[in-house]
Amino acid sequence: MSYRTRFGKDTSACDSGNTAEGSGSSIGPNEVSNDFDHEIAQLTKHRSRPHQLLSQDMPGKSRLLSTSPAYVSQFSNDGLFFVAGFQGGHIRMYNVDKGWKVQKDILTKSLRWTITDTSLSPDQRYLVYASMTPIVNIVNVGSSMTGSVANVTEIHEGLDFSVDGDEDEFGIFSVRFSTDGRELVAASSDASIYVYDLQANKVNLRIPAHASDVNTVCFADETGHLIYSGSDDNLCKVWDRRCLITKGQAAGVLMGHLEGVTFLDSRGDGRYLISNGKDQTTKLWDIRKMSSRACSNPGLRDHDWDYRWMEYPAHAKTLKHPNDQSLATYRGHGVLRTLIRCYFSPAYSTGQKYIYTGSSDHCVYIYDLVTGAQVARLNHHEGPVRDCSWHPLYPMLVSSSWDGTIARWEFPGDDQVPTLVRPRARRRRGYYDY
Repeated sequence: MSYRTRFGKDTSACDSGNTAEGSGSSIGPNEVSNDFDHEIAQLTKHRSRPHQLLSQDMPGKSRLLSTSPAYVSQFSNDGLFFVAGFQGGHIRMYNVDKGWKVQKDILTKSLRWTITDTSLSPDQRYLVYASMTPIVNIVNVGSSMTGSVANVTEIHEGLDFSVDGDEDEFGIFSVRFSTDGRELVAASSDASIYVYDLQANKVNLRIPAHASDVNTVCFADETGHLIYSGSDDNLCKVWDRRCLITKGQAAGVLMGHLEGVTFLDSRGDGRYLISNGKDQTTKLWDIRKMSSRACSNPGLRDHDWDYRWMEYPAHAKTLKHPNDQSLATYRGHGVLRTLIRCYFSPAYSTGQKYIYTGSSDHCVYIYDLVTGAQVARLNHHEGPVRDCSWHPLYPMLVSSSWDGTIARWEFPGDDQVPTLVRPRARRRRGYYDY
């Protein structure tokens, strides 16, 4: 059955309301505001575990997997599968419950581009992958065929995100399925957000969202009404699709980053989100504190600085946005070289007590969401860790790196620290600086 015949279309009326005006704050490194601690501490279920399992640096040299530089990785919603995307248009899907056996080996259409993002449908039957083109491809990963070469052994249908009249080429940095699997939301290099209707097989919404590249986008919760976006214009924005027709602008703006936003993740409750920024911070936000408009950029940095090949200026590490609306700021990791990703830890196994992130210093960092304390620094890789993924049910975390490896970490018991799973065999490939 085609993916298009399975998805219906949902429409919503505009639910008007006033945008909350947020007040600026200047909280220090890894500190939280008073109102934040009171409320989100009540929402965070687990206050002690697995904190003691994550209390020390973890060295390591072996590899779970070895291939070209890894850029994206994710567990499926039920944790049965793990997907990794690599440089050169290669994607692998592993069956976690069958000893990490390769379930699907995908050679994509985008051989000349790096895979910028992947997303599994909620039922794990379809996978979409994006690159620096307007075409997002969708493939049926539920088929019995292990090898999937684009349009040779299996159909990889191209979904065109360009709209009529567009002459400029653009790329897709981020793509996500909606919770019901009916839509895709994408962030693009033309400063826009796109929503693609899989049933109608067309873009049904394009939002000129930011003043620069939109690096990251996601749905706020299962309703699909709210969309969060982050951009190189240093802003996170909240979009209410019910009001776009009448208002034509963002529902609110969140200020606080001094540099571009590389990634954001929703807590899933339509209220809280986190973002990674090129100012070398992760920030926690409550959209009830958002402003209706952005203040002028404070202009606190050297505009010749480029995160892709330069170190972050030492003097800039102590700078603060004068209108910072974030609830908390987490420092210690590096957001350089590539669009480093950050996430809330799983609700089922940790109560979303932690924030975890890749880092340009080759490690994975885990912070206590409530206290801001760094509770783990997982050290194994020899290149930037762009992405990482915590299993939704098991005490397991997987990190993917530019060094060509994917490492699997397990937290086996109360009296043991995190351990790197040792593979039976290892092989070495070259390192690519890309």
